[in-house]
Amino acid sequence: MSDREAVAHLLRRATFGPTADEVDAAERAGPAATLDRLLDPVRADRGAAATPPPTLAPDPYAALTKESTREQRQKANAERREQLQQVTGWWLDRMVAAEDGLTEKLLFFWHGHWATSAQKVKSARTMLGQLDTLRRHGRGPLGPLVAAMVRDPALIIWLDGQKNTRKAPNENLARELMELFTLGIGNYTEADVKAGARALTGWVVDRRTGVARFEAKRHDPGEKTILGQSGRFDAPAYAGLLATQPAAATFVAGRLWFRYAGAEIPAPDGLAGADTVATMRAIFSSPAFAQTRGTLVKQPVEWLVGALRQLGVRPSALPEQQRRQLLAGLNALDQVPLRPPSVGGWPAGAAWLTTSSLQARLRAAGMLAAATAPTVLARLTAAPTAGRPDALARLLVVDGWGPRTRAALTPLAGEPRKLLAAGLVSPEYTVS
Repeated sequence: MSDREAVAHLLRRATFGPTADEVDAAERAGPAATLDRLLDPVRADRGAAATPPPTLAPDPYAALTKESTREQRQKANAERREQLQQVTGWWLDRMVAAEDGLTEKLLFFWHGHWATSAQKVKSARTMLGQLDTLRRHGRGPLGPLVAAMVRDPALIIWLDGQKNTRKAPNENLARELMELFTLGIGNYTEADVKAGARALTGWVVDRRTGVARFEAKRHDPGEKTILGQSGRFDAPAYAGLLATQPAAATFVAGRLWFRYAGAEIPAPDGLAGADTVATMRAIFSSPAFAQTRGTLVKQPVEWLVGALRQLGVRPSALPEQQRRQLLAGLNALDQVPLRPPSVGGWPAGAAWLTTSSLQARLRAAGMLAAATAPTVLARLTAAPTAGRPDALARLLVVDGWGPRTRAALTPLAGEPRKLLAAGLVSPEYTVS
């Protein structure tokens, strides 16, 4: 693999779709320096700073009382939905604008790992708060992240933590905390789940303010035995116990490998580092990572954000109707940020390659091609007609077209926007 192919592979996986200029710069710097820059950016992210989170009004439900009418409740629900769409649109725009693509994509990884859906949480402010928690702790050690998440209002609502009391323990949060978020199946027992649920009792969320608080009268202060250790565990102590288990570091490293490298090549041993950044360095430096090139189907959000970046399209600069079409396109592709389908997160691999998803991709690709920035389109049309498929490969950071794809693209060379749309739905672009 040449240096250009190596850095293109790294950037495709570590970030949301590199541009040709970014690959040029990475090729000049070399693979090692490029990895260092990704993991430890030398300057503040100007794109993210220029795309701050939206300022949201108080939760519309906060003003409702027992005397509120049906119409008032319907109005509050509609305002809630509008706020959630505002946050989703903002995050999509920030994914495109961010210069620190690794951190932004890592946030999307953690969002899928601690999969929490606005369909149940309903509050945009609460979901935005969870994103802030994941962003704050996502690059660091596992311990502080787990400790913050067991007290995260959105997660507590999502997994019924507010129903978990000393008199009637609810096991949902404790079970998923061990099974899906920290240890993985086989590394805990049912007794551990029951004791863990007792440790988590006492936390409730004020749905009007979105703030989680501890109510001692609801907490079970008794001694508990979890993973072979006994003590008067509460939520922070339980989180700390989970985070220090060797199985937790291995499990989380395996999930990172699965999302960034795929399932075809097994994860090598010894990937887990002291923090997330160290683990990612081990993943991207592993010889096995290079072998995963061309094996990972892009998730719809990866596909769309990468295309937006490469075509020079900022969602926030589009007319409102087209911004809504972008979100509708993701909905048709079954991956809308803030709305994972279950606590298990989104699927992977061939699950994204259905007939219906291809039709949705075609529609979205046509819209993206129509919105392509004139300067980007000019790069494509500057090439001779016969050379435009190769110019397209460079633009979309594709290593090369297979014979069948090239045969399909060649007749479209005289129609640049159709050529762009066809490239976006090609196997070489859909799989990285």
